[in-house]
Amino acid sequence: MGFFNFFKNQFIEVIEWQAQDANTLVYQFPVHNNEIKMGAELTVRESQVAIMVNEGELADVFGPGRHILYTQNMPILTKLKSWKYGFDSPFKAEVYFINTKQFINQKWGTSNPIMMRDPDFGMIRLRGYGIYSYRVSEPTVFLRELFGTNSSYDTSAVESHLKKMIISGLSDLFAESQIPALDLSMHYDELSEKGKEKMLARFAAFGFEITSLYIENLSLPKDVEEAMDKRTSMGVLGNMQQYQQYQAAEAMRDAAQNEGGLAGAGVGMGAGFGMGQMMANAMNQNEPQQQAQPAMKSCPHCQSAINANAKFCRQCGKSVESDKVPCVQCETLLPKDAKFCFACGTQQVTEKVCPACSHANLPSAKFCADCGETLDVK
Repeated sequence: MGFFNFFKNQFIEVIEWQAQDANTLVYQFPVHNNEIKMGAELTVRESQVAIMVNEGELADVFGPGRHILYTQNMPILTKLKSWKYGFDSPFKAEVYFINTKQFINQKWGTSNPIMMRDPDFGMIRLRGYGIYSYRVSEPTVFLRELFGTNSSYDTSAVESHLKKMIISGLSDLFAESQIPALDLSMHYDELSEKGKEKMLARFAAFGFEITSLYIENLSLPKDVEEAMDKRTSMGVLGNMQQYQQYQAAEAMRDAAQNEGGLAGAGVGMGAGFGMGQMMANAMNQNEPQQQAQPAMKSCPHCQSAINANAKFCRQCGKSVESDKVPCVQCETLLPKDAKFCFACGTQQVTEKVCPACSHANLPSAKFCADCGETLDVK
């Protein structure tokens, strides 16, 4: 009886995976040299898939549920082993359980900065980090491409490779987006969604499905951020005169809060007066400077108001320098009593007398205003 029980214990009757580890992707059921009894019970829980492997070749796949192992529900294994109809003997096969749940909160981050061009800062180095989630969507592809025949396989075995795939895709995405560095933070959602779409085909090649990808932060180098902080500070300060007023007011307030007022602060009345003067100066600097109004005079010809330094009236165009007359030759303004032009040297004649009728004409006249005789001297 004991000898019979020894052989009976070598036949596996129940196959299941109960202690499912949170990070385990694949679990191999411990068959060892034992044989699976025909009619054994295979229990596959939700978020699990069981795969039969015969001598390293993938056979039948079982989804969630309770399965009684017969030749009818193991068609591939039956064909591989050339079982005849009604075969009821124990058999050998490897059983692998694939964890198909989502593996969330997987972290990605740039180990080296991403070099890219920026319209504001030129060449910049960008760093970033975030999280992603994935699951096994094609168990047979996963076994062929990654798992092989290991006894167990967890997320740490593929973490580095998946992270590098994500960084490579996102680096390309950031450069193609041409979004200025200052505007990246308001495009996290759009970039995350496009990054996920970019990763779908890459993950599918290993039997995975990327279910989510999030960008938590994108940052610039420290020196660039310091330059941005300085620019922001200047923008916040705005008018430097107003900032001086603010500083003066703060100094007065701090001094007044000290015991004994300004004297208690060690500044004395003279220093207090100087501080008040400083504040007054800061106040005055912010007031708009009133422009001095230019002196005005009236045109002697049309009485229009013109600048006191004007030489000609802007209304009538006539010379407003009443004490000067134009040169008879070059029209340079000369004093009334000038006999020669200091510009061209021409003698200045106060009037032209007509040789025919003795009528007195203007110095610039070419013909007599009375008889019409020419006044040009030949």
